[in-house]
Amino acid sequence: MQAIHSVLAHSASSLQAISDSALLDAEVLLCHVLEKNRSYLRTWPEKQLTFEQLGHFSHLLELRQQGQPIAYITGTREFWSRDFKVDPSVLIPRPATETLIEVCLQLIEPKPNAKLIDLGTGSGIIAITLAAECPQLQVTAVDRSAAALAIAQSNAQLNHTVNIHFINSNWLTEVPQEKFDFIVSNPPYIDANDPHLNAGDVRFEPSSALIAEQHGLQDIIDISQQSHQYLNHGGYLIFEHGYDQKQAVHDIFVQHHYQNIHCADDLSGQPRVSYAQWLPQL
Repeated sequence: MQAIHSVLAHSASSLQAISDSALLDAEVLLCHVLEKNRSYLRTWPEKQLTFEQLGHFSHLLELRQQGQPIAYITGTREFWSRDFKVDPSVLIPRPATETLIEVCLQLIEPKPNAKLIDLGTGSGIIAITLAAECPQLQVTAVDRSAAALAIAQSNAQLNHTVNIHFINSNWLTEVPQEKFDFIVSNPPYIDANDPHLNAGDVRFEPSSALIAEQHGLQDIIDISQQSHQYLNHGGYLIFEHGYDQKQAVHDIFVQHHYQNIHCADDLSGQPRVSYAQWLPQL
């Protein structure tokens, strides 16, 4: 039998070599085992763990020591103050994507009854968050992975979003011909030779959701071209992209005849979300 405080101290020490947030990692894992929040750990540091709890925690700790992401170990990650199920078939939600949500909410505000499609929805965090924040919005979520769509549909139920439906499609190729006011995507945008692919959580995430040809730009190019047929006049195409891709995405927008091009910085001050309007001459 061991007390909470000693288990946390020992486990945090064992995680120092592989994590920059060793104590937080240990706390999250222990909260998952105990089905309690972190304040419980601080309120009851002398509380003794049962043998079953200690065994369960030791197993999860070993997975983390092997480098597996916390979100995959616990099966959940918070985003925009909501809980989302995740597994290795989908990317782990990241704070940078909140910038994409902020941009979308600003653009949607004047058109609350708009139609929006999220391409490459993964766990569904973008589509579901926007559907929940804008209940009059008509949302379509698309992914080519059936496993990812199953997770997204489960998350839609978990977060009680009913103004959303799902389509299995490689970008827009299988989407019935209709017009949208917003096409939004957090597509693969990492170059296959990027050294970051060999470090941290991304080692365990699906490469198909991370890597794109043409130095990470191919899917952005493809979506920009396909979107011509699906955007209403004045509709917006919105991308999350790499911190060093602002100019490249701007150039793609120009090449595909989009106008009113803008880029928003994420919380760390890096250019992260680019968007533009489809305004063809009628």
